[in-house]
Amino acid sequence: MDLQLSGKTALVTGSTAGIGFAIAKRLAEEGVEVVITGRNQAKLDAATAELSQAGTIRPVLADPATAAGADALIAAVPDIDILVNNLGIYEAKDFTDITDADWHHLFEVNVVSGARLARHYFPKMLAKNWGRILFIASESGLLPPAEMIHYGMTKSAQLAISRGLAEHTRGTGVTVNSVLPGPTRSEGIVEFIRSVVENKDASEAEREAEFFTKLRPLSLIKRLIEADEVGAMTAYLASPLAAATNGAAVKVEGGMVPTIY
Repeated sequence: MDLQLSGKTALVTGSTAGIGFAIAKRLAEEGVEVVITGRNQAKLDAATAELSQAGTIRPVLADPATAAGADALIAAVPDIDILVNNLGIYEAKDFTDITDADWHHLFEVNVVSGARLARHYFPKMLAKNWGRILFIASESGLLPPAEMIHYGMTKSAQLAISRGLAEHTRGTGVTVNSVLPGPTRSEGIVEFIRSVVENKDASEAEREAEFFTKLRPLSLIKRLIEADEVGAMTAYLASPLAAATNGAAVKVEGGMVPTIY
């Protein structure tokens, strides 16, 4: 399917690995010039080399989780058509062990980073009467996990920002949506699952099965989601074909969140 994205420019944060990498790859394959970001030059170079096989990639060494990093990124890329706020971190931690610093750090990285960039690019999109802003949130924004409540809080905050921004798009060609992946296969997920299951010495497949049986029992697919599956949905929402989807929280979480009609 032609997503009619050729010639557009997108910025995907946190894009040297995992979901962000998959989103960047899918957009590049659709003819989008994709700006990727990272804090580590070696990882950024490696991602650029691989993604360049899919299309046009522009790397920028910057960290929008800091004000200075966001300013540097905006200076390097002052105008875009599509903003994908994917940058995010997570950790498993007992609620009573979550410090003030932990709360502030996750909020700064997961929430404020995207708000900073939207604050700059959103008015420009409205002026052009076309644009897409996508927040890569999580099913944890609707079902906060007991083992990482501070992470769930940040994902709920992303949903609030996304919906609030969408209210300002009435009658325009700009849309703002959230994408809600469930647990997705990435570099960090295997170790995360190992840290929260009881049988830590089991095989990877056995640990994954225990994770979905005991900690994510509502999943209908009973497996990790592949990053490419999230990338496909995000690319669609970034396209002109999704013009009627606005202010939505689109689930790609394997059926973990029941739909209430």
